[in-house]
Amino acid sequence: VQLQASGGGLVQAGDSLRLSCAASGRTLSIYALAWFRQAPGKEREFVAAIRWGGRSTYYGDSVKGRFTISRDNAENTVYLQMNSVQPEDTAVYYCAADRRGVLSTRDSGYAYWGQGTLVTVSS
Repeated sequence: VQLQASGGGLVQAGDSLRLSCAASGRTLSIYALAWFRQAPGKEREFVAAIRWGGRSTYYGDSVKGRFTISRDNAENTVYLQMNSVQPEDTAVYYCAADRRGVLSTRDSGYAYWGQGTLVTVSS
């Protein structure tokens, strides 16, 4: 499974941004996809996860109510809609996927990772 994240950029506080993660390869074997982020000098943080074949979703506490994860199976793409972004949302955002039947909030729960896309939020 290969993952390609895109959509990052420089935005202002309060703006919206949508990240995309295109999956290729053995996509039929994917069980879960997730977004994580890592700010400079900080550990990688769970953002959101979604089942590839269902509707179950999980969100990190810091983004609940502002971010929405969704998927388009026909396009093999998962999205992260980011609304009301704040400077503390500044980070490199990574998409991740796994075949095991667990919707994990830990980065160890994902075997496949994209290259990351940088989101910078100015105040």
